[in-house]
Amino acid sequence: MDITTLWPVALAMLATALFAGVVAGLLGIGGGIVVVPALEFALQFAGVPSEWRMHVAVATSLAIIIPTSISSARAHHARGAIDLALVRTWGPGMLLGALAGSLLATQVQARVLATMFGALALLVAVKMFLPLDHLRLARQAPTGLAGSAIGAAIGAVSAMMGIGGGTVSVPSMILLGTPIHRAIGTGALFGLLISLPGTLGYLSARPPDELPGATIGLVSLLGVVLIAPGSMLTAPLGARLAHALPKRVLSRLFGAFLLIVAARMLYRGLLAA
Repeated sequence: MDITTLWPVALAMLATALFAGVVAGLLGIGGGIVVVPALEFALQFAGVPSEWRMHVAVATSLAIIIPTSISSARAHHARGAIDLALVRTWGPGMLLGALAGSLLATQVQARVLATMFGALALLVAVKMFLPLDHLRLARQAPTGLAGSAIGAAIGAVSAMMGIGGGTVSVPSMILLGTPIHRAIGTGALFGLLISLPGTLGYLSARPPDELPGATIGLVSLLGVVLIAPGSMLTAPLGARLAHALPKRVLSRLFGAFLLIVAARMLYRGLLAA
């Protein structure tokens, strides 16, 4: 990749980083839901073939989540906001599910990943628009075999979509009776349990064509270096904005953004040639 190609890609990744950090701090949702579609768009200018762009975006997003989730989990643990009993119950299944999900993702077509991501973005958008915060399906999160199965499912879906603990695990815990603050803290640690084995799975992938741009397996080192520090830098700004603006207005704005993301991804997965 020559310098004339590199600088617009770098600028696009830096912009993605700044926006993802603000959104993560603003709404308590992992930046992966923003990073994946933006990175998938930017990678076309880096010369990544269309059949691998979605894979690289997902894999890189998951690698970026590792340092963010470590920092977040440490902060939540210091406040006693992590449910360690739930981590012991759901964690092993989540580790295995994340590894299996990443390995499975390397074998499916990009349009399948795009369709799945679009559907997930649409579901999250609906949640943002509707007042569903008090909806509960159970008083206490399941343990035992049922808990392990839930953890494995969350890990597999999250690893395939390149997202951390917040987008899937936090709503799941809240629906199953976990208080919201404890769910957010526990979700931060779940993000690490998902991103570590998931990234290992993507690093071990061997695409048939050599991918440009300092890529190991399916992980873009350029994306990790440019996006991870920027998103961590702007996350505090998002947190400050969250306290200054009405949460319902913010949720609806982000829901509108996700509808655009969902439409683009579903078009790419279902209709684009």
